[in-house]
Amino acid sequence: MMRSLWSAASGMKGQQKQMDIVAHNLANVNTTGAKAQRAEFQDLVYQTLRDGGAESGDGTTYPTPMQIGLGSRLSATNRIFTQGNIQTTDCQTDIAIQGDGFFQIQLPDGSVGYTRDGSFKIDGDRNLVTTDGYPLTENIQFDNNAPSDSIVISATGVVSDTPAGANAPNQIGTIQLARFLNPAGLTAVGKNMFKESAASGAPIANTPGTDGTGTLLQSTLEMSSVQIVDEMVNMIVSQRAYESNSKAITTSDSMLEIANGLKR
Repeated sequence: MMRSLWSAASGMKGQQKQMDIVAHNLANVNTTGAKAQRAEFQDLVYQTLRDGGAESGDGTTYPTPMQIGLGSRLSATNRIFTQGNIQTTDCQTDIAIQGDGFFQIQLPDGSVGYTRDGSFKIDGDRNLVTTDGYPLTENIQFDNNAPSDSIVISATGVVSDTPAGANAPNQIGTIQLARFLNPAGLTAVGKNMFKESAASGAPIANTPGTDGTGTLLQSTLEMSSVQIVDEMVNMIVSQRAYESNSKAITTSDSMLEIANGLKR
């Protein structure tokens, strides 16, 4: 059977996965703090018909090897942690990170999740929580008598509010950010959340604005880093690559048809 059939089929499978990634990126174009993914491919093992340097005759050698490739495969999906656009929201509990770092979220199973999504809310116990009700590991809790418009979150993470009738704000906690040596190695678990992995390394918790950690911007949100134009170009390239591989299959099939027709 012709190798080209299987090589082209591997190319089509790879482009299907590429389209899955492009579609996922486009689906998250309005997701707060979302980061685009990129597909990375590798060529498959080669069938070596002749080694380079093999003897070709009396005192001569072949200058190049004779190898036939057997297609490609998806080798990795790399998440690109570029800064998304900052959008003003005028909501006191919305926080954007400008620079490196992640909010540290206490998950129900006791583990810690990491997110760039700063669209926080205030629950019934006056705790600062995510959209799903998960609190920050710093457990920020506001005064029952403090109106929402009195909440102040500084660039360095200091959180304060002013209870009704008070003359000065009260500091109620400090938000710390975690950064990773290899954020692309984090494991995405959904709900705009990541978890530590062996590839990402251990989290390094710092006060915002110190040791390479980004600063906080209150009443703003970091939008998705997905660029629609880039994804549309990737979609076109993927479609044409898929089409080209399908042409290779139909051409190989035509060649087999000719070979089968030699005997009448």
